[in-house]
Amino acid sequence: MFSYGLLEIGCYYLVQEKKDSPLTLIKVATESDHCMYILRYEDTLASEWKKKTDGIIDIVECLTDDAVRAWEKQYNSEDAYYEEDEE
Repeated sequence: MFSYGLLEIGCYYLVQEKKDSPLTLIKVATESDHCMYILRYEDTLASEWKKKTDGIIDIVECLTDDAVRAWEKQYNSEDAYYEEDEE
């Protein structure tokens, strides 16, 4: 088991926070002495504070800069969320 305290500020990670849960993309925005402020990218953007000692089942990977750019392009694309009517 891993903890949030292992994550670096400004990095994007694919993590599995609980056993049998889907992978989640998170970004560490900032930290305090005992906590990390996490941005969670799901259907909508959510943010929360986590204790550095809070557990993570698996840190699957830290995304490369190229992977982040490709993901941001897709995530910010209107086409990713809207389908055209086929008439």
